[in-house]
Amino acid sequence: MTEKRIKRALISVYHKEGLDDILKKLHQEGVSLISTGGTQAFIESLGIPCEAVEDLTGYPSILGGRVKTLHPKVFGGILTRRDSESDRKQTGQYKIPEIDLLIVDLYPFEETVASGADEAAVIEKIDIGGISLIRAAAKNFRDVVIVASRAQYAPLMQLLEEKGAVTGQEERRWFAREAFAVSSAYDSAIFNYFDQGDDSAFRVAINEPKLMRYGENPHQKGIFFGKFEDLFDQLHGKDISYNNLLDIDAALSLIDEFDELTFAVLKHNNACGIASRPTVAEAWKDALAGDPVSAFGGILVANEVIDREVAEEINKIFFEVLIAPDYMTDALEVLAQKKNRIILLRKQNGLQKRQYRSLLNGVLLQDRDVSIQTAADLKPMTLKIPNGRETEDLLFANKLVKHSKSNAITLVKNKQLCASGIGQTSRVDALKQAIEKARSFRFDLNGAVMASDAFFPFADCVEIADNAGITAIVQPGGSINDKLSIEYCDAHGISMVRTGIRHFKH
Repeated sequence: MTEKRIKRALISVYHKEGLDDILKKLHQEGVSLISTGGTQAFIESLGIPCEAVEDLTGYPSILGGRVKTLHPKVFGGILTRRDSESDRKQTGQYKIPEIDLLIVDLYPFEETVASGADEAAVIEKIDIGGISLIRAAAKNFRDVVIVASRAQYAPLMQLLEEKGAVTGQEERRWFAREAFAVSSAYDSAIFNYFDQGDDSAFRVAINEPKLMRYGENPHQKGIFFGKFEDLFDQLHGKDISYNNLLDIDAALSLIDEFDELTFAVLKHNNACGIASRPTVAEAWKDALAGDPVSAFGGILVANEVIDREVAEEINKIFFEVLIAPDYMTDALEVLAQKKNRIILLRKQNGLQKRQYRSLLNGVLLQDRDVSIQTAADLKPMTLKIPNGRETEDLLFANKLVKHSKSNAITLVKNKQLCASGIGQTSRVDALKQAIEKARSFRFDLNGAVMASDAFFPFADCVEIADNAGITAIVQPGGSINDKLSIEYCDAHGISMVRTGIRHFKH
C-alpha cells in the first residue's frame, strides 16, 4: 500500500515563519504533534496541543540543548518499517510510537559564517539532531514524509489541501530527494568552512536549478544552478538562454575592470567594441564603431545609467541583452519596443572568486583572474617610454586582452578598441587578424597601441605592429627571446613595457 496517513508529526524548527497554516491544517486533520522547547511553545501559542519530546523520551534536553531528539524513542519511531513484523514487535515492546511526518529547519550555519561570527558561535550552529532527523526520515521515505527546509512548506501545504493527511510514495520520495539535497548542501558548507581554502576535496552544492530552453546547442540539455535574481532584475524580454549566461558573465567580468564611464559590446564572450568616454552616448557611439557588424545580436553592457537619448540609438540595432546599473523610465519605454530583448538591471557585484569546469573525468578549479595592472606595474623594456596618452591606452588594451580568448591581441587608440585578434593558434595570426579588421572599419592605427596576452617568442609581432603604425606595446614579458623584440623596438622608436602578468584565457 503506497498511500499512507499521517497520524503523528515531529516538528523541530529554528525559524517559525510560514509554519502557522501547516500546523493548523495538521491539527484540523487530527494529526498529533510532538516538538521541542521553543517550537513547542510556538505551537501551543496557536491553541494547538503538543507533546514535548522530553515526555516521549523520558529525558530532558541536556548539554545546553545539544541533545534533545537523539533517542531511540524518536529515531525508532521514524525508522521503523511499517510492513516489518519484527520492527512492529520491537516498537511495541519498547512503547515507541510511529512518527509519520517530520518538519525540520536546520540551524543557520552558512548565515552565521557570513555574519563574521567567531568560531565558537559558528560551531554551535552545526546542527546535529536536525540533520540526523532529516537523514533518518528520508531513508524511510516509504513510510515517512520529511520536510527539510522552509522551501518545502508550500509543497507540503498544497499536498495537505489536496489530499488531507494522506501521502503517496512518489510524493514521499520527492520530499526525500529534496531532504538529501538539503543535508548534502549543509554538510558541504560545513566542510568548506573547516577546509579553509586548502582544497583538500571539491565540494559545491547549489540548490536552485533553472532549466534552460537548451544548452549551447538545441540538441543539448542545459541547466543553470544559482540565484540569478540576486545579481539582476530582468525588466523585459524572453527567457535567458545558456549562451546568454556565458556572455553575461563575460560582460560583467569585462566591465568591472573600468572605473570611468564605459560601454562595451560583446559577442561569443569577447569584446567586439568598447570605449570609455565622458558621456554614455559617446561611449555607445564609439563602442559600436569598433565592429558594427559583430554587434548584431550582441550583448551590451554599460556601467552608467541608460537615458532616453542612448536608448533611441541602441534601439536602432538588434541585440540580445542589455545590462546597466539603472535605466530612466522613458529609456525603458523605448527599449521595450522589441518584446524579446533581455533588459537586465544589475543589482550588485557578485561574481564568484573561483572558477571551475568539468573535463576528462574530473573538475578543474582556479582563482578568477582579478589581477588589474596600473601604471606602476608597467615596467619599461625599451629606450623609449610611453607618453601619458599611450600609457592610458596601454592599460585599456591590457584590460581588454585579459578578457579575450587566447591567443589574443588588442589594438587601442584613445580608449577605444580599434580591433582585436582572438582565439588564434598563432600570435602572429591574431595580430594580422586585428590589423585587417581595424582597417576594414577605417581605423587609423598610426599612434595606436597593442596589448598581447602572453610574451612574444620572436620579433615578428613587433615588426608587423610597427609597419601598421603601432607606437607602444604592452606584454607580460618573460620570453628567452625578449631581447629580439626589444632590439627591434629600440631601432624603430617603439616603446614597449612589460607587466610580468600573463592573461591566458581558454
